[in-house]
Amino acid sequence: MQPTAIPHPQDAEYEDLLGLWSELEAGLSTLLLRPRQAAEFPRKVQQYDRWMQDLLQHDMDTGLYLLYQLAANRTLGYSSAHALVCGVLCHVLAAELALPQAERDSLVGAALTMNLSMTALQNRLAEQSEAPSAEQKEQIGAHAQTGSMLLGRLGVDNVEWLQVVALHHEALPGAALETLAPVQRLARILQVVDRYAAMISPRKSRAARSVIETVRAMLGRGDVAREAAGMALVRAVGLCPPGSFVRLDSGEVALVLRRGRQANHPLVATVLGRSGDKLPAPRLHRIGHGGPAIQSALTPDLLRNRVRINHQALLRQGLQAERAHAA
Repeated sequence: MQPTAIPHPQDAEYEDLLGLWSELEAGLSTLLLRPRQAAEFPRKVQQYDRWMQDLLQHDMDTGLYLLYQLAANRTLGYSSAHALVCGVLCHVLAAELALPQAERDSLVGAALTMNLSMTALQNRLAEQSEAPSAEQKEQIGAHAQTGSMLLGRLGVDNVEWLQVVALHHEALPGAALETLAPVQRLARILQVVDRYAAMISPRKSRAARSVIETVRAMLGRGDVAREAAGMALVRAVGLCPPGSFVRLDSGEVALVLRRGRQANHPLVATVLGRSGDKLPAPRLHRIGHGGPAIQSALTPDLLRNRVRINHQALLRQGLQAERAHAA
């Protein structure tokens, strides 16, 4: 299943675009939960990959916005949402790092399927408040190897894809990314993306971290490969990516709409005033062009029930402002 048409940006039919992302995630969820029922499983994964690329090519910033909202507000069906977020981030990182097409395809395939052997368990873990049981821990510990073997039985014959899945929780050399063997380099990138996506996503047992806290946790540990991948991710999606909330040094709360030319200069829309009151209408502001700057990143749970966001209207305004800025 693929979308029959992608709305043209001039139509600003972002509710349709959100629907297409939702269809993609729902289809991927079915595939990951019942992989043995899929005819030609590898081809289905590649089909969802092409669908994802089509949506990102249509409007990368809107795709990132919708996915960050999905990651920050989803515990039901966590596994497929996590896979899709990781797939998108790996696609973006592959371009940022100028990976060869074959490596990019192996990396994204691994990102979409790395938790295949524990999809149902991952969904349960996101919903349970208690720590994993001994049986669950055993399944978690084995899932990288069992997932790789399952993918092989399902017809995946891309050795690089299989090896990256098998290695995505293994200790890897901390040397520079470019000096690692291709499979180790891809596995290191996937580890960074996997951890980043998990940390910005809430579970019943823990709250999500803010995007800036997440970046800080990934960097500064003396692991050259991890830091290179983390910094490339920040360059590609921004320090505060589209879809994330920030507090400005004016005291106002804003929602990031689009990336800027620099990682810390996004286009934002203020949604709460400095006293925490809802604004009559959001105000758009380009960070770094005068006016308030970003003071900190916020987690969505701090704003839940305090403000209702008209995402369609904000995304439309963001696109219009982007065009005006580029003119």
